[in-house]
Amino acid sequence: MLLEQNHIYHIYNQGNNRQQIFFNRENQLFFVQKMSDYLLPFCDIMAWCLMPNHFHWMVYVCETEVEILAREGVSQRDTLSIKQNMRTLNNSIGYLIRSYSQAINKQMQFSGSLFRKETKADCITNPQEISPSFYNLGFGTRIMMHDPEKEYPQACFNYIHQNPVKAGLVQQAEDWEFSSYRDVCGLRNGKLINRDRIEEFELL
Repeated sequence: MLLEQNHIYHIYNQGNNRQQIFFNRENQLFFVQKMSDYLLPFCDIMAWCLMPNHFHWMVYVCETEVEILAREGVSQRDTLSIKQNMRTLNNSIGYLIRSYSQAINKQMQFSGSLFRKETKADCITNPQEISPSFYNLGFGTRIMMHDPEKEYPQACFNYIHQNPVKAGLVQQAEDWEFSSYRDVCGLRNGKLINRDRIEEFELL
């Protein structure tokens, strides 16, 4: 994935062969914690949704590389070099996917890949990088944009939050626990989303 600072990306992946990736509420809570640990050092999260066999994130990239601080009580001279202590956003997303997959494989006694090989990232603040088809991947719908620079962020924001409704899992977006919709609407005070960034792009 090519991820650049100061752009919004729609990042998504699904179960290998569209298999289920969340098997209980604890799995989803575990994944949410990993989102906090692995994404927030790099990104402002604007929207997210965990579906039974896939996930969606809408993030504003603040940093593409950060220094991983040495553990408390370990001096800098005893750690690896500064260069080796740097982690990229791509690496961090990879760590998130792999560590979650390992935990689920152990829980379910699975083997092999839980997720599709490649996590996808569409830049939605650079119209030149946007494909004419918004989604056409087997777990989305096709949307055509007339003015993508203005319309695409709003369409993506709405799409992510309406995903459980369109899938027939709930009747209203606020009924789905594992998305940012409740936080956006003020029904819950979740810590993942960045409300200031959402307001900056006038998505509310």
